[in-house]
Amino acid sequence: MLPSTFFSLPADTEVIAPGEVLRRRNEVLTSVLHLESGRVLRGVLDDGFLRHQLGAVEGPFWLDAASALMDLPFPVDMVADTRLQVRRLPIEEFRASLAAMPPSARGLLLDMAQGYRQQSELAVSRLAQDAESRCAQWLLKHAESDQSGAMQVTLHQRKRLIAAQLGIAPETFSRVLRHLRELGLIHGTGNVLNLPQPRVLQSMAGC
Repeated sequence: MLPSTFFSLPADTEVIAPGEVLRRRNEVLTSVLHLESGRVLRGVLDDGFLRHQLGAVEGPFWLDAASALMDLPFPVDMVADTRLQVRRLPIEEFRASLAAMPPSARGLLLDMAQGYRQQSELAVSRLAQDAESRCAQWLLKHAESDQSGAMQVTLHQRKRLIAAQLGIAPETFSRVLRHLRELGLIHGTGNVLNLPQPRVLQSMAGC
């Protein structure tokens, strides 16, 4: 998207080993990374692993220029797939170089950056929605009526085992349950969860 020759990149390159995390979701940028060589995976980390991959990029490539252009936190996680060589440019210098561009060129870059951000945010949102859908399906499948006719689920297994059945990380399962509580779709303490709005859960589950 941006020619690296327009920027005064540092002479020294950083060498990054495979598996190392370069960027995390919602990270506030203080520098911009230019990938000189190697392959980087984009996605969502769960329990330290990139379980949900959204794509890959190979150098030369600006890894986080869109977020830097829009002054927004980074939308996805990035992990080195191979040995990388990167150059790190302080964000103040990056923006100073952008300010020297003609207004029409800056406007075009901002439009492209906005489109890229929207695609990334939509992809992450769909992943979160997919996890919620699977959890909602599981809750409905294991729900039973109590004496008053209300629906409830008894967790007979550890959350880690339930998460494994759903194909998500335990942290993701806990996060989804917390979100469902905030929405008022489940409540209760201990191993018993009450489902006060099963029809809303059915809609979330796609039933």
